Amino acid sequence: MDIVLEIADTLVLDRLYATLLPASPSSYLSYQFSNGSTSTFSSMREGATAAPQYTYVFEPASRYISLQPTDWTYSSAWPRDNIFRQAISLFFIVWIFGIILYFLFATLSYVFVFDKKTFEHPKYLKNQIRLEIAQTQKAMPGMSLLTAACMLAEVRGYSKLYDSAAEAPFRFYNVLQFPLFVLFTDFCIYWIHRGLHYPPVYRVLHKPHHKWIMPTPYASHAFHPIDGFAQSIPYHLFPFLFPLQKFAYIFLFAFINMWTILIHDGEYYAKSAIINGAACHSLHHYYFRCNYGQFTTLWDRLGGSYRKPNDEMFDKLTKLSKLE
Repeated sequence: MDIVLEIADTLVLDRLYATLLPASPSSYLSYQFSNGSTSTFSSMREGATAAPQYTYVFEPASRYISLQPTDWTYSSAWPRDNIFRQAISLFFIVWIFGIILYFLFATLSYVFVFDKKTFEHPKYLKNQIRLEIAQTQKAMPGMSLLTAACMLAEVRGYSKLYDSAAEAPFRFYNVLQFPLFVLFTDFCIYWIHRGLHYPPVYRVLHKPHHKWIMPTPYASHAFHPIDGFAQSIPYHLFPFLFPLQKFAYIFLFAFINMWTILIHDGEYYAKSAIINGAACHSLHHYYFRCNYGQFTTLWDRLGGSYRKPNDEMFDKLTKLSKLE
C-alpha cells in the first residue's frame, strides 16, 4: 500500500497537506539548503539561519514504479512519513477507492452477469438494490477505518511485504505466494464466518448481511462494519506472517473485492466440487448454516457444513425453483 500512498501523495495529497498545513518558512528553508537551492526564499535576510529541523528524505516505495517528488512534497508541516498524515490518507484512500471498486465492479456484474430472474423470487425484497447500496455506504467508513489501521502498520514497515522479486525467500515463492494466500485466507475466513453464525454474534453482527436472502452484486459489501472487517482480517494478517510481494498485495486486494461481488451475482457458472462459487454462496444465504467458505469448498467439506448445489441450479429454467 506504500506504492499507492506514494502515487496519491505525488498527484494530490502533497499539495493538499501543504495548503492545509503549510510548513514554516524556516523548515522549508532548511529543505532548500539541504538541496543546494535557496531561490524560493531569496528575499529573506542574507545570512539568516534556520533552527535545526527534521528534514523528510524521499525514498521510493518501489524500484519498479516511482513518481519523483515536487516542491509540494516538502511544503507541509506534516511530511509524508508523519504517522497522523499516513493514517488519515490511508483512511480516505481505502474509503474512496473502496466505493469506486464497489460501484464499478458491482455495476459491471449487474449489467453483464447478474441473473435478472432473481427479481421474480418471492424472497427478493422490495427496493432491495437501493437498500443494499444504502447499507454498504453506511458500513464503508467503519470498515475503511479498521482496514486503514492494518495498512498503516504495513506502510510503517511492520509487515513482510517485499518489493523486488529477487527478495523472495526462495526461487519459486513469487508464484507460490498466490495459492498460499488463497489457502490461508480461505481457512481463516471459514472459521471466522462460521463463528459469526454463533447466535449471540449473529444477531448483532452478521444478521444484517443475511437480510439479503436472494442477493444482488450490490449486497457484496452490505455488512455491519465490524462483520465486514472481521472477514477481511485474514487478508491483512497474511503479509505479517508470510512474505508477500507489494504488487501482488495490491492485485490480491482488488481480486478479493471482485470475488466478493462475483459470489453474489446469482449466475451459477462454477459447477465445481472445489470452487465456492455463486451457487454455493447462494445456498449459504438461503439456508444460513452451510457453505461458509470464501474461495473453495475444502473447509466446508472437512467441517461438515458443505451443501452441494443441485444440478438443476445450473439450468436457467429450473434454478429458482430449487431455492423456493
